Amino acid sequence: MSISTDSTKAEQFVMAATVTEVETEGTKVVHVDGHTIALIHHNGQIYAIDNRCPHMGFPLDRGSVQDCVLTCHWHHARFDLASGGTFDQFAGDVRVFPVEVRKGDVWLDLAPRRDQSAYQRERLQVGLERDIPLVIGKAVLMLIDTGEDAVEPFRIGLDFGARYRSAGWGQGLTIHTCMMNLLPHLDADDRPLGLYHGLSAITRETTGSPPRFAIRPLPDTTADIDTFKRWFRRFVEVRDAEGAERCIVSAVRAGSGSVQMADMLFAAATDHRYIQIGHVADFTNKAFEALDWAGWEHAEIVLSSLGSAYARADRMEESNAWRHPIDLIEILEEAFDALPVALENGRERRGSWSGLESKIPVLLGDDPQVIADSLLEAVRQGATEDDLARTVAYAAALRIARFHISNEFSDWDTALHTFTFANAIHQGLLRNPSPELLRGVFDAAMSVYLDRFLNVPPSRLPEPDDTVAKPEALLDELAALLDRHQQVDHAGKLVAQYLNSNGGLNRLLAKLGNLLLREDRNFHTIQMVEAAMRQYQMHRGASQGTNILVAAARYLAAHSPTVRAQGQTYRIASRLHRGEHIYEE
Repeated sequence: MSISTDSTKAEQFVMAATVTEVETEGTKVVHVDGHTIALIHHNGQIYAIDNRCPHMGFPLDRGSVQDCVLTCHWHHARFDLASGGTFDQFAGDVRVFPVEVRKGDVWLDLAPRRDQSAYQRERLQVGLERDIPLVIGKAVLMLIDTGEDAVEPFRIGLDFGARYRSAGWGQGLTIHTCMMNLLPHLDADDRPLGLYHGLSAITRETTGSPPRFAIRPLPDTTADIDTFKRWFRRFVEVRDAEGAERCIVSAVRAGSGSVQMADMLFAAATDHRYIQIGHVADFTNKAFEALDWAGWEHAEIVLSSLGSAYARADRMEESNAWRHPIDLIEILEEAFDALPVALENGRERRGSWSGLESKIPVLLGDDPQVIADSLLEAVRQGATEDDLARTVAYAAALRIARFHISNEFSDWDTALHTFTFANAIHQGLLRNPSPELLRGVFDAAMSVYLDRFLNVPPSRLPEPDDTVAKPEALLDELAALLDRHQQVDHAGKLVAQYLNSNGGLNRLLAKLGNLLLREDRNFHTIQMVEAAMRQYQMHRGASQGTNILVAAARYLAAHSPTVRAQGQTYRIASRLHRGEHIYEE
């Protein structure tokens, strides 16, 4: 059918059909300026709607109309013909086109009438509220495509997760932040997928949970940050979650900034040993990283969501493993007593320490007293907080790089917890190098010691060989390898071989990110890859960096493949976004 325009009218109007054609056929499909539109004659009026069902693209002209409600016959989504509004939130509203009848012809106004970015932000909120992954995927793709910065959907998810889980910050928000941290390393096509994974993790965790009713700050308080810090640590000590949360929100409202709040929170996180197997320190670090992306204006709702985790955390002073047969708590307390003097003795030599390699055999050894003494000696020799934390985090990564597959599968998580805790302490010290948080490095070192049985016998680290291989071929081989179960050692070897072949680092990081995202990944695997990429930056180009990425690849391989249901939903969203027909073979 030929389409004509009326130059005397607004440019948005086009003639689409004759009234007689529409009345005769009842429903007529027309193609107008790139739009496929269904013209529907119902109750004496003509309506025009986009013919693609907004849910999964089924042609709406195949649906049925009753009482001005159009029902799509694929998933039974229902739409008001006049407004396009849906009665089923999984579908979304369908676009309608204003109709004018002129001298027996049907004219349509094709001018956009909706702020697409605002609508997609609204749809993202609906997807989060109702746990509809397809809606989340479509909203993210549309927001990115319309030029929205990735930070905006991240902010929406961050705010939602902090408000709608009664227990506060948890795995969902941690995954969400990990994904945002990974975004710069991903290929452009994978970045919306990373956001989708993070947002989906939030809605899974909040669904069925009561909302969190935030506690208001103290009224007109004159307390300073030192007072809030003292109160907060006291409330955590006696497991008073409400008092702890009110201290957080009051300190932020009183004007405390990022460094001050990090000092307050991380001090309490290390008042007791390795609390909640490291999750509290990791959650705290991720909360600050989330605020780095979203902006400090979100600090009250985000940081206050941590209060409950602090107050209710298990403490390793109460753990048999940390008390018997060797009392690690006693060793640590003695080290902490000596730490202020050690820091003072090493002050003039700071920045000159280069003892990482010599400390690794000690940290992986069998004597916790020697480990604690060695860390104190490093401080006396001028090791900075960064030096010490980076060294212990590397030792924790080696436990995974050398993890023997004869161990129980669940033991991967034991080593993982130590590594992510060590990374969190390291990142926290880069933000605020306080003597109190430095205690966490010693805690991490004791956890590395306790994990020593996971390296009996140790798996051998891949060694460079003379094999000539094209870097891209190695990445393809790695992807194929992770389609099979338990290719742990081979995966680590391929990563080492790739780096030895002078393959581009960015390509490797992007591929590891891609292999992470193609699976229905669990919390710990996401933590592992994100922390490994963080730690690699501290050892870039050195053998230590290679071993850290070997650890990440081995962990990925141990937890691959999975069902990949999330990827299937995202692919549907992506195909719909590209205008493909899902219902056709």
